[in-house]
Amino acid sequence: MTEKSIRVRFAPSPTGGLHLGGVRTALFNYLFAKHHNGKFILRVEDTDQNRFVEGAEQYIVSCLEWCGITTDESPNTGGEFGPYRQSERKSRYRKYAEELIEKGFAYYAFDTPAELEKMREQYKSEANPSPQYDSKIREKMNNSLTLSSAEVQERLTNKEPHVIRIKMPASTDVTLHDMIRGEVSFSTDQVDDKVLLKGDGMPTYHLAVVVDDYEMKISHAFRGEEWLPSAPVHVLLWEYLGWKNEMPQWAHLPLILKPDGQGKLSKRDGDRLGFPVFAMDWTDPKTGEITKGFKELGFLPEAFINMLAMLGWNDGSGEEIFKLNSLVEKFSVERIHKGGAKFDFEKAKWFNHEWIKRSKTDRLLPLVEKVLAENKIQASSALLSELIPMVQERCVLLSDFHTQLAYFFIDPITIDTDSISPKWNESKHDFFNSWKTGLEGLTDWSTATIEQSFKDAAEQAGIKPGELQLPFRIMLVGAKFGPPVFEIAARIGKASTLRRIDNSLALLKA
Repeated sequence: MTEKSIRVRFAPSPTGGLHLGGVRTALFNYLFAKHHNGKFILRVEDTDQNRFVEGAEQYIVSCLEWCGITTDESPNTGGEFGPYRQSERKSRYRKYAEELIEKGFAYYAFDTPAELEKMREQYKSEANPSPQYDSKIREKMNNSLTLSSAEVQERLTNKEPHVIRIKMPASTDVTLHDMIRGEVSFSTDQVDDKVLLKGDGMPTYHLAVVVDDYEMKISHAFRGEEWLPSAPVHVLLWEYLGWKNEMPQWAHLPLILKPDGQGKLSKRDGDRLGFPVFAMDWTDPKTGEITKGFKELGFLPEAFINMLAMLGWNDGSGEEIFKLNSLVEKFSVERIHKGGAKFDFEKAKWFNHEWIKRSKTDRLLPLVEKVLAENKIQASSALLSELIPMVQERCVLLSDFHTQLAYFFIDPITIDTDSISPKWNESKHDFFNSWKTGLEGLTDWSTATIEQSFKDAAEQAGIKPGELQLPFRIMLVGAKFGPPVFEIAARIGKASTLRRIDNSLALLKA
């Protein structure tokens, strides 16, 4: 296969928020395609109309755009293999389902919901607590394998509700080569006769994924490990439809696990442990409930995709920080792990911290402006461009820029006097009272001049400057953080500096 013929797809269902596992699947597809100069396709699998959620497709597109994962073909961009929404491809699936029936690989099933429920109760046993519609049960059910041809035709003519099921062979081993796991075999006795075409004429995932991958000439299929049990159905469909030689190469990605490693990470885990599992905020259109996303929490997209790439993959060098183009360059299927990857939110924040530290000011500027504006702080771009480099190493999330910068624009709302009081005394109180007068007389309000004035006054008072710097910082900032304190004073100006000293002295005196 030539590199130019490589075509991969990300095929989400528009049923709600985009889980970080879904974004990682999209990312690995994208990295593989771009590494081989191939095409990355977005295909929307909206055949389950009962679970379809208004706005979910645009949300998925927005998430990919935020991450920098660009599509070559999609519902929005088009392409020669469209349409790219399965609901718009509905007319083509039945012919393939009918073809499978003609070949003896599928059958019509007329069972009502009540009959299916009766079957599950009737054949339930200790050895088989959840009976499936399989090679043993189908002979006892209401389908074209048990009914006469005339009766089947009559029911079809009368448009009696029915589905089309694959006829799984009994006691057969189905083997596929997985690019991550090697040879994987399944016994068909463990697989039921999956529905291929539903009563409303819509295909299920099993039929649609095979037909669409064939018609869109997909060369490699990356998807989550949870789809492995369905793989024998798909392999047989490729064979039954006569397309076996055109079947894509499979890669089933390891699960993203809960922090304790016990099971797949879910939205409930995020809610319980206090971190997001969606890429961006998702608002449920029915309930209005907002589920937080990494973007709104304050993650850079560069950090988010870097973190995702390292969940189940590495390049073997020990390096952890990668730009997207570096990930494209270094990505290889051989380096994807077989085992699941534990999600560690502290590690995720570490990635974000590293990316904030390494980002250029012009990259951070519009993001910081937005954070401050949301907190009703307006600042000139020129001033912020000077302040950002002073605090960015202290910011783990973008929201931290508010905490780290707010005191440059507004007096602190609270003062951490508890951190001053234990070593506070009359001589220190007198120092700041006296020094204020010296500050008022300064004509050159610069970092160096303020610092020299401070040291001179401390020497005159007989107090070590180090004993006075923490109280001064807390007076200006309200707490024990921030860049060099004399730089803060120079930036906030004389009037603000004197006012904050006054306010703090009043609190400390009390």
